[in-house]
Amino acid sequence: MLGAVPERYGWNGGEIGFDTNFSMARGNSSVPAMEMAKGFDTNYHFIVPELGPNVKFSYASHKAVNEFKEAKALRIETVPVIVGPVSYFLLSKPAKGVEKSFSLFSLDDKILPIYKEVVTEFKEAGHTWIQFEVTTLVLDLDSHHLQAFTHAYSELESTVSGLKVLIETYFGDVLAEAYKTLASLKGVAGFGFDLVRGTKTLDLVNARFPSGKYLFAGVVDGRNIWANDLVVSLNTLKSLEDKVGKGTKLDKEIKSWLAFAAQKVQEVNALPKALSGERDEVQAFFFSNATAHSLRKFSPSENVLKAAASLKGSDHHRATNVSVRLAAQQKKMGLPVLRLQLLDLSLRPWILEEFAVSSRISEDDYVESNKEEINKVVKLQQELDIDVLVHGEPKKNDKVSILGSNYRVLPSLSMGGSNLMVPVMLSNLSSMEILLWIHTHMCYFNFNDIIHSIINMDADVITIENSRSDEKLLLVFREGVKYGDGFGLGVYNIHSPRIPSIEEIADRINKMLVVLETDILWVNLDCGLKKHKYVEVKLALSKMVVAAKLASAK
Repeated sequence: MLGAVPERYGWNGGEIGFDTNFSMARGNSSVPAMEMAKGFDTNYHFIVPELGPNVKFSYASHKAVNEFKEAKALRIETVPVIVGPVSYFLLSKPAKGVEKSFSLFSLDDKILPIYKEVVTEFKEAGHTWIQFEVTTLVLDLDSHHLQAFTHAYSELESTVSGLKVLIETYFGDVLAEAYKTLASLKGVAGFGFDLVRGTKTLDLVNARFPSGKYLFAGVVDGRNIWANDLVVSLNTLKSLEDKVGKGTKLDKEIKSWLAFAAQKVQEVNALPKALSGERDEVQAFFFSNATAHSLRKFSPSENVLKAAASLKGSDHHRATNVSVRLAAQQKKMGLPVLRLQLLDLSLRPWILEEFAVSSRISEDDYVESNKEEINKVVKLQQELDIDVLVHGEPKKNDKVSILGSNYRVLPSLSMGGSNLMVPVMLSNLSSMEILLWIHTHMCYFNFNDIIHSIINMDADVITIENSRSDEKLLLVFREGVKYGDGFGLGVYNIHSPRIPSIEEIADRINKMLVVLETDILWVNLDCGLKKHKYVEVKLALSKMVVAAKLASAK
C-alpha cells in the first residue's frame, strides 16, 4: 500500500501488481524473497519491510478500497483494517546497506501523507469506521516510541474527521504508560483490548476509561479450540459496564468442550444479549456452556494437570549431558564433519490422499503408492549423498493417527492449509518411549530474543529457518552466546522459485562455521519440499551437497 518496494524487484512505480507482490513474498529466478517473521507469538507470518533514508513512499496499492467497493455493491458492509504508522515502523528493519542505527521514525513525515491519502479515499468510498492495528503497543516501548504514536495520530486527526476510528491492540497487556498515551489520543472513537491475555489491561480500563469512547472488549479467546466460559466472560463485561456502558464426528462430551470459528461467533453474539438483559433468549446456550465446563473440569484429563503440578525442577531437564549424547550418536552413525539432512522430501501431490479419503482409490492402491513414494525419495537422497535420510512423510497423517490411536484423543483436526491432521491429546503422554535422538524444527521468528529458551530445550538437533533473514541469528553467537547441541540454520529458501548458487550456499555455511563448532553444525534447507517438483529440487539439493563438501574440505 505504501510503495516501499526494494529496488532489487525492479518496480518502476504505479500500481503494485501481483508479480511484484509475489516476488517480494517468494522471490523469483533472479532475486531472493524479503525476510519473513512471525507475528508475535502466533503462527502467522508477515513480510518484514526494508526501509532506509532513500525509500520513496507512494500510494501504490488501492486493493483495500477496491475490495470495499466490491463488497458494498453486494450490500456487505466491511471495516478497513490498516496497520498503524508507528507499528509499521516497529515491525520494519533497516534495508541491507543501511546503518543499523538508522532511525526508521525519521521517515514519519514521508509516510503520514500516504496514510492521509488512504484515509481520504476510504471516506469518499463511504466508510464510516476505520480500524488501525497497533499491536506493538503490548511491547515495552520507550518514551520516544509513545511520543511517535501521539505525533502520528495528531497529524491524522483532521483527516479522519467524520470517520469513527478504532485503535485495536491484542496479544497481551498494554502497559500503563502506553495505555495513558492511547487514552489521550484525540479523534478516536474506540479502543480494542485483549482482556483474555491482558488481565492487567482490564485493571487499567476499570480504573480509567476515556469518557464517551467505545470499548471493544476482547473477552472470547479465539486462539484455542476450547469453548469459552461464558459466565466468566459475562462477569468481566458486567465489571466494565459501569465504567464504559453497554455497547468431524466427535465424542459428544468432548465436542461440547470445543469452539471453533463459528462457535466463537455464537459466543460473542450471546454475551451482549445477556449483558443487556436478554438472558432468557440465550439461557439454553449459557446452560449448555456451563454443563460443558463442568464435565471438562472433572474429566480424567484433569489427572494430567495434577501430575504436571507435581513436577520437580529436575523433571524439566534430560538426564544425560549433551556432550555424552553427541558422542554416542556420532559413534553409532559415523557422520561426516558437516552433516546433510532434509526436513522432508515427499513431493507427491496431496490429491492422492484426498482420493483415498473419498474412496476414489482402493486402500491397497493407496498403501502401495506410499511405499513407492518412500522408496523414490530415499533413493534420491542416496544418489545425492545426503547423510541422514528422511522417509519422505508422504502420509504424515498416518504418523499422528497411529500416535493418537494409543491415547485418548480427539479425532484428528485439520490445521489450516497444511493438510496435516493433528490429534488433540487429552490423556497423559508420560508413558511414551524416550527417543535417543530428538530433532526439532522452528519456523521464522525473532529467535535472537528467545535463544536462551531454545538452549534450555536441550534438543539433540534443532533446525531453524534462516536463509531469508540475512543470517541475523548468527549475531547472538558473535556476541558470545554458546550453543552445544546440534544446530542447523537453513541455507536455502525453499519457498522461493529462485535456486541459489553453490557459492552462495557455501558462503552461508562458512558464516556459520565462524561462530559455531563444526561438530554441532548441520546443513539443511529452510523447510520441507512438499510444494515442489522433483526436477526443481534435485538441482537445488545437488548444489547444497557440493557446497557442504567444499566447506567441509576446508
